[in-house]
Amino acid sequence: MIEFWHWWVLAVLLGALETVAPGAAFLWLGGAAALVGFVLLVWPSLPWEHQGLLFALLAIAALVGTRFLSRRSAHTTHTPHLNRRTAQYIGTLHTLDGPIVNGRGRAQIGDGLWTVEGPDLPAGTRVRIVGAEGTLLKVEKA
Repeated sequence: MIEFWHWWVLAVLLGALETVAPGAAFLWLGGAAALVGFVLLVWPSLPWEHQGLLFALLAIAALVGTRFLSRRSAHTTHTPHLNRRTAQYIGTLHTLDGPIVNGRGRAQIGDGLWTVEGPDLPAGTRVRIVGAEGTLLKVEKA
């Protein structure tokens, strides 16, 4: 006979599995198992077939509900270039730290020295960043 604590153990195991394989799917399955355990506290004579059916229905409802809510709450961020640092600099003005010779030079941008690509220009020239390719910033005279 399956008892309430069996479902709670399953809920804990599914929660632990979520830490190893994140994606929120096991978290909701664990929640469904915990709810079935609570139902068994109230109604301990519930047959195992009904327990399994209740678990399946709760799990499906949780997964579908999560998908529905995540689509509704999808929004744009106020920092779209957070993980693309070079893209943050496009359109900004900077002074060349050294000359651009044969299309390559260096510019002090923020707290770092960056490689820039553009037309040959002397050191001290103001440039505008017009593009980025990896860690290389493309510039033009401002």
